[in-house]
Amino acid sequence: MRGGVAGAIAAGWISDRALGDPARLHPVAGFGQAAAALERRTWRPTRAAGVAHVAALVGAVGIMTTVADRLLARWPFRRTVFRAGLVWATLGGHSLERAALALARELEAGRLDGARALAPTLVGRDPSILDAPELSRAAVESVAENTSDAVLAPLLWTVLLGLPGATVYRAINTLDAMLGHRDERYRNFGWAAARLDDLVNWPAARASALLAVAWAPALGGSRQAAWRSAWRDGAAHPSPNAGRVEGAFAGALGVRLGGLNRYSSGPEWRPLLGVGATPDVSDIARAVDLARLVSASAGIGCVLLAWGLRR
Repeated sequence: MRGGVAGAIAAGWISDRALGDPARLHPVAGFGQAAAALERRTWRPTRAAGVAHVAALVGAVGIMTTVADRLLARWPFRRTVFRAGLVWATLGGHSLERAALALARELEAGRLDGARALAPTLVGRDPSILDAPELSRAAVESVAENTSDAVLAPLLWTVLLGLPGATVYRAINTLDAMLGHRDERYRNFGWAAARLDDLVNWPAARASALLAVAWAPALGGSRQAAWRSAWRDGAAHPSPNAGRVEGAFAGALGVRLGGLNRYSSGPEWRPLLGVGATPDVSDIARAVDLARLVSASAGIGCVLLAWGLRR
């Protein structure tokens, strides 16, 4: 499998940049539906039940990916298309950026209700009480965190573990989005998904933060400020990963992120990241520009790394 990983990464990344998420029959959406159906049978208010639920789904994805790839070994062209399509399906950078820019256009036009309607495509906060500055902050934070989750992490795990690495990572990340909540239903059942997601995102979050630090001058920012925000301010964040990436973006953009977030489960305070003003609508586009630079660097770097490992 190793020989085709570099090509799969290149083709999948280019497909994501050119097309965004598949418009129909998205494999991740299908996995989410299957996971929800299984949850109706496996849910119990215990960690053990959550561990079994996650293990069954993640294990099934890994096995199915491996078996399908091996079955296609006798048809090299079909196998190449299959591999590229899998990597493409695990990525979401283009769609993330498109959603953020759509929200920015609504804010620029003064259509606050329209921006609030788009907010759930980016964040899980209650949009009904968000004003323009809070919507801008939410968008910048989402672009930062999800550049790691939706671009660098799947590419990195593809390099490390081949095609099963990409699909298993996306399965874990999807389960965290579905189960990793702190409300009564998922406090115990979702524990395994949340902790496993923290683990698999650990290397990509730090690599994303380092790339954001490196590109800070391209956005008029300071590498020193981005470094401090990522490793000093980010260390106080309740997430071991989001704080690093959001801090790096905050320092690179010269803005301040964090503050009070209101979710359906209740309000949660996030530590302040960076030094500067709260983001405004213009900072959303700047965050997207930084995300594109990080994404391009990650794509090129992972292709070269996979090629080097093959040799």
